[in-house]
Amino acid sequence: MKDSAPSSTDRKTESRPDSSRRNFLAAMSGALAAGAVATTAVARDYGPNAPPTRYPEPDVVVLDDRFKKYKLGNSPIQRLYHSPEMLWAEGPAWNGVGRYLLWSDIPRNIQLRWLEEDGHVSTFRNPAGHSNGNTFDFQGRQISCQHGTRKVVRYEYNGEVTVLAEIFDGKSLNGPNDAVVHPNGDIWFTDPGYGGLMNYEGVRANTGSVQPYQKEAIYRIDAKSGQIHKVADQIHKPNGLCFSPDYKKLYVADTGKSHYPDAVEDIKVWDVVGEKTLANVKQFASMALTINGVKKAGFADGIRADVDGNIWASSGWVGDGYDGVHIFAPDGTRIGQILLPEICGNVCFGGSRRNRLFMTASTSLYAVYVETTGAHIS
Repeated sequence: MKDSAPSSTDRKTESRPDSSRRNFLAAMSGALAAGAVATTAVARDYGPNAPPTRYPEPDVVVLDDRFKKYKLGNSPIQRLYHSPEMLWAEGPAWNGVGRYLLWSDIPRNIQLRWLEEDGHVSTFRNPAGHSNGNTFDFQGRQISCQHGTRKVVRYEYNGEVTVLAEIFDGKSLNGPNDAVVHPNGDIWFTDPGYGGLMNYEGVRANTGSVQPYQKEAIYRIDAKSGQIHKVADQIHKPNGLCFSPDYKKLYVADTGKSHYPDAVEDIKVWDVVGEKTLANVKQFASMALTINGVKKAGFADGIRADVDGNIWASSGWVGDGYDGVHIFAPDGTRIGQILLPEICGNVCFGGSRRNRLFMTASTSLYAVYVETTGAHIS
């Protein structure tokens, strides 16, 4: 999905002291207990001259006691990188061997890399096929979903690029969005459209409503045969996806409300049957949230599971008090939020102990340490 929100540096004049933010969050404790949250009046300043954050981090918000154990008292949200040239940061993936995070800037057709060793950021791949989601397989090879080519590709050790998916049922894919890898080697990916059907993030002019080449769906690439199987299309626009820690469930964000009036902003869940098919679709969590007495619903985009089965969902398109990351318990209850001054497009766990949540958000890369680890390798 694309973003047109101003960067955090554009909002420097709107910043306010850290204590005001803490007082505000404390004042809305009653609303949180009732399942509602009030929006912050202004966006937080992450610029070089911003005041320091007093612990505990006020923008890691506990909505349910179950989230308390995951909030570290002495870990701030850090903006690791920001550039006015970066247009829409997406697809973060952690490489444990190289100790780096890579992510996509879709409109600029590049991938960037942040080094854990010294925080250095450089261009990792140019061009990058207008890539969106990225991940690594169990052999350490990078998998990318490309909007520009409407393909899922794998980068090999020798530098060659293998096309894993491009055509289904005799027609082009719409624009693969995000991918995850099963331990058996199968690759599961979503194909909603979006950037693959627009000049801004792909190669085709956008004339208004995105008209997909075929029904938006979730697919599985068989590791042994290489065949592509459609596993579900009971969803308007499948976006980010992740497995449960035991790989017995598949969670998928539905952003279909962007083009289908009857769609609902939510995260859906299926049972994974025999490692190959999906069954029993149902709503896992609604993205609706009451803000200042008004029910609003934004989109969940990229999602990841931690080892306890909680789902960490990048979220946005509502505003301050909503945009950032929403954390849901295994039963679908929203238990926490990480508030950011930009729309968050995707997340992943990484770092040497995989206890650091990286968040690609519009024109910036953010991170925060949490008291849990990611359930999967990327």
